[in-house]
Amino acid sequence: MIEKLKAQMQEYFVGKEDIIENLLVCLFAGGHVLLEDVPGVGKTTLAQTVAKSVDCDFGRIQFTPDTLPSDVVGTEIYNMKTGEFTFREGAIMHQIVLADEINRTSPKTQASLLEAMAEQQVTVGGVKRSVPQPFMVIATQNPVEFMGTYPLPEAQLDRFMMKLSLGYPSAEEELRLTRNVLNGKKTETLESVIRSQDVLNIRSRVEKITIRDNVLSYLREIIDQTRQDKRFVYGASPRALLALMRAAQARAFLLGREFVKPDDIKALVLPVLAHRLMLTSEAKIGKEETGRILKSIVARVKVPVE
Repeated sequence: MIEKLKAQMQEYFVGKEDIIENLLVCLFAGGHVLLEDVPGVGKTTLAQTVAKSVDCDFGRIQFTPDTLPSDVVGTEIYNMKTGEFTFREGAIMHQIVLADEINRTSPKTQASLLEAMAEQQVTVGGVKRSVPQPFMVIATQNPVEFMGTYPLPEAQLDRFMMKLSLGYPSAEEELRLTRNVLNGKKTETLESVIRSQDVLNIRSRVEKITIRDNVLSYLREIIDQTRQDKRFVYGASPRALLALMRAAQARAFLLGREFVKPDDIKALVLPVLAHRLMLTSEAKIGKEETGRILKSIVARVKVPVE
């Protein structure tokens, strides 16, 4: 079932295989994804492809400077006939939500996503309402435009399990993309491979994937090294540790294993941790890079053996 799902996504979304794998890791681990790349590389197409492939209700929020929190979470409207307030759902009330160009809206509106992302619920008029399950936010942002944008605060970045960059397709992939367009192959014609209930079942199975104590210690040591490294303003949070742990379980499941290997953690360190860490001013002046520092940390932490 998983292989069929991956094959269909690769057929409709022409891009790197590891991007699809990491997106599925987040989906099955119950996480959220931030896609940062230049316009036109398929961020929206990727979100639509995964939603249709797993038969999930898809919603899109096009963020602009005048988007309000009520547009996201919903609002109460007074009904003059009944004399009561009725709840009108916001765009967040879908199973897979595309928060398009999230950095174009104000921090106040960005913050309206936090409760749903962390607690799977929204509070409107003092009433808590659960979001539909399975729930996942896929946010996009353009890294090359800064006028009229609001950078995501660290607290919100920490809510995303991964930050991914699609990059430009290879020559072969780009030719395949043009053939798909000429043949009329669109995401609108895509049929689901698995049901949304299957996603929930997989999530419960992912939680049961075994992680031995020595592998947990290895994971925790990598997190601790980010806190000890003076080139970072602050290290990875306990939330980051749990996100890396759950993502490693999901990757092991995708690869057909019932246990987590150190290789799973190594493969996920950059997409899970890089966006959560901020370089000091001295490190920026010295032209340090977060990815390079994380790779050096992974290289020096002792890998557990049987």
